[in-house]
Amino acid sequence: MSYISQLSKLGLFDARVPRYTSYPTAPQFSSDLRGSTMASWIQQIPAGSEISLYLHVPFCRRLCWFCACRTQGTSSDAPVLAYIESLRAELELLRTILPADVRLSRFHWGGGTPTLMPAAQMRELAALVFDIAPMAEGGEFSVEIDPNEIDDTRLDALAEAGMNRASIGVQDFDPEIQKIIGRDQSFEITKAAVDGLRARGIASLNADILYGLPHQTPKRIADSVQKLLSLNPDRVALYGYAHVPWMARRQQMIPSETLPRPEERLELFDTARRLFMWDGYDEIGIDHFARPHDSMAKAAATGTLRRNFQGYTDDTSPVLIGLGASSISRFPQGFAQNAPATADWKKSVHAGQFATARGHVFTPADIWRGRAIEALMCDFAINREELVKDLGANPTEVDQIFDLAVLKYGEFVKRTSTGLAIPTEGRPLTRMIATIFDEYAMAKTGHSSAV
Repeated sequence: MSYISQLSKLGLFDARVPRYTSYPTAPQFSSDLRGSTMASWIQQIPAGSEISLYLHVPFCRRLCWFCACRTQGTSSDAPVLAYIESLRAELELLRTILPADVRLSRFHWGGGTPTLMPAAQMRELAALVFDIAPMAEGGEFSVEIDPNEIDDTRLDALAEAGMNRASIGVQDFDPEIQKIIGRDQSFEITKAAVDGLRARGIASLNADILYGLPHQTPKRIADSVQKLLSLNPDRVALYGYAHVPWMARRQQMIPSETLPRPEERLELFDTARRLFMWDGYDEIGIDHFARPHDSMAKAAATGTLRRNFQGYTDDTSPVLIGLGASSISRFPQGFAQNAPATADWKKSVHAGQFATARGHVFTPADIWRGRAIEALMCDFAINREELVKDLGANPTEVDQIFDLAVLKYGEFVKRTSTGLAIPTEGRPLTRMIATIFDEYAMAKTGHSSAV
């Protein structure tokens, strides 16, 4: 039986499974959690700790049809400026209860399009954050940048505010594909943004590119990857396009019949993967690539790679505080998500309360199962002793799950002297294998394709 036939028999091309940027996944959050719980968790952060902070800006000048993020379009700055005032109120709430001497190991602006903020507001917002919690030594301040929505004034503001890593969404450089996904972004505009960043001393650059887009072929994705390689990003996320028009209504603009079949998606991924590897990138997890000097590559090599709501990360802080509408925070105690609707979020923060609307309190099983899934996603291996001795898992239960994984996936999963491992040929099945450790019921229609 051929390799593709084996993967097909195991259900890879039909499965819809979580991306496992958290465990439990966000659909499992309940509406029982409130802002008082989040406030309590913040107050329990040890003084002098290093934490991560995420600011969400859910606005775009235009809505790309492929995107499933929670954003809203705006042609003027008025709603953005009003939103920033509410972010200020939320930050002041944080100031009142954040323990002393907390510093930021990571600070990220995401969206939406955070670079549509005016330059003056960028400076003021960054200054307010650093007045509450300054950057730690070696800390990273990163911003998602839309090359269509950036100029010299805003680049200057970001550089002066201390940004030292930028993330640029590419998706695909092919004009026909850009047109059908509603994302016009030429190579020339993208290169100009990259040149502007590097001219200001921003040496660390991330880029996102998608496979599985409409009309995408191996030749087309190879052309886009080669153009991206000419920009020499330090790390690249090669994400599979998730076509979920029942969740993201704008995706209904993309005809389903133009999308590649699952087997073709795997070929597209492998085409791009081989190009990144040939150009000297290290393969990181299931969908990232990094230059050997990059901190993510070093984390993967030393076993300290982690996974959070932004995907793979080298940030090992146990606390991630998310501010802004729909943002998700992670604490050692659990997850807390802000109200997704901007109006509801504003109402809470201006009333002097955190806008937590959903969340999850970890059970003991969540801790070890979540770590097992994260280890598979990051290292393709699970250390049994870590689960049992460090995290309190029942050894019999762990062994039963290991045995089930081997029974279900055969040669694509191996019992080892230290635990469980996925060999190279089994890596396309990683997300499916991870579901064996997931004890929560999954609605298959709510997740993306396994490949």
